[in-house]
Amino acid sequence: MVPANKFERLMIDAQEWGLGRLDFLRTRRGRASTTAPHLETGLRGERAALFELRRRGVIVVARRWTSTKMRGDVDLIGWADDRLCFIEVKTRTARDMKPAESAVDEDKRDMVRRLAAMYLQSFPERERRSIPVRFDVASVYVIDGSTDIEFFEGAFGWR
Repeated sequence: MVPANKFERLMIDAQEWGLGRLDFLRTRRGRASTTAPHLETGLRGERAALFELRRRGVIVVARRWTSTKMRGDVDLIGWADDRLCFIEVKTRTARDMKPAESAVDEDKRDMVRRLAAMYLQSFPERERRSIPVRFDVASVYVIDGSTDIEFFEGAFGWR
C-alpha cells in the first residue's frame, strides 16, 4: 500500500475540507438535517475514516454497501494493495471506559462476514477464490471538533 504523495494528500485534504464546509453552511442557514443526531455522528466518522484510508493509499470502492438479500451494511470496502478490505467504522463523541472498537461484537462480525461473502459473489468464481480478504475496524473519536482515528487491520477473520 503506497501512501498518497504530497499533491494527492493536498487534494484529499481539500475535498475533506470542502465537504466539512458544506456541512457547516447547511447548519448555519438553518437547514436541519433529516438524519437523527447519532446517525449523523456515525456518517461523519465514516467520512473521516474514508479520507484517512485514502491518505494511506487504500482505494475505496464502496461506502455503506448493502445487499437486498440480507440486513445490515458494510461501512467501507477498499483495496489495500492486492487485498480486499471490509472496514467496519465505529464513531464516538467521548472516550469512555469501553473503546469504540469493542462495539464490533460477534453478531456484527458475523453480519460483516456474510455481507463480504455476498459482495464477493460479484466476482467471477475463479477470481473469487484467489482474492485475499481482510476485515478491519476503525475507531473514530470526534471530540471538541478534533478527530482521532485508530485502525485495527485484520481485527477478525472469516471464523
